[in-house]
Amino acid sequence: MKRERSSATRGADLARSARAGLTRPAPRSTATDTDRETRDRLLDVAAVLFAEHGFDNVTVRDICAKASANVAAVNYHFGGKAGLYDEVLRWAIRIMQETTEEIRRAGENQLPEARLEASIRIFLTRVATTRNKWIHQLMLREVNNPTPSFNLILNEVLKPRMAYVRNAVAGIMQCQPDDPRVAMCVMSVQSQLFAIVNNPLASRFESPPLTPDRVDALARHIACFSIAGVRGIASR
Repeated sequence: MKRERSSATRGADLARSARAGLTRPAPRSTATDTDRETRDRLLDVAAVLFAEHGFDNVTVRDICAKASANVAAVNYHFGGKAGLYDEVLRWAIRIMQETTEEIRRAGENQLPEARLEASIRIFLTRVATTRNKWIHQLMLREVNNPTPSFNLILNEVLKPRMAYVRNAVAGIMQCQPDDPRVAMCVMSVQSQLFAIVNNPLASRFESPPLTPDRVDALARHIACFSIAGVRGIASR
């Protein structure tokens, strides 16, 4: 994979798209079924390539070759590589927001312990069963090497998700969500999930594999371990 544009140029392009809120380009009135199929193929291929190699190390030619599309198709459908990357992120954000909403619905009128366990179980279920395996790999890249669009991920996905977990932990501890102990407990819960989801790390530490048939057992273990730890911190 060749570097196609400078980091400065990439940053400027992504910053403009981030300020625009990752707005999906308006569909062309003359779009045909073939146009839509090409656009979908470009998105599918770009999502995987960006997740595997990062924005800078994927070229438009790489994407178009794998998507069996004309090299001009990226500019036609997305206005360029930065626009395509933003559309991939927007797709990922929408899927992750659906997960957050499912977690909220499952926790309605439940005790804080049940809300915390539901958030763990639903997250692990989504990761284990999703066809879009690229999402979590791409999010890890954004966390480790943020693009100017990262603030959208932070504000639209990560902060709302963490607020939910924080409130559940605060409920278990019977304290305010801004209590410093709550933030430390949330970090501990998330670290366990990260250890399982991050496949290379999990394999090195011989962690149990995350498969659909093991989700309930893993979720129950993490929830019990975390709830006991949170109660222990609260009693100190």
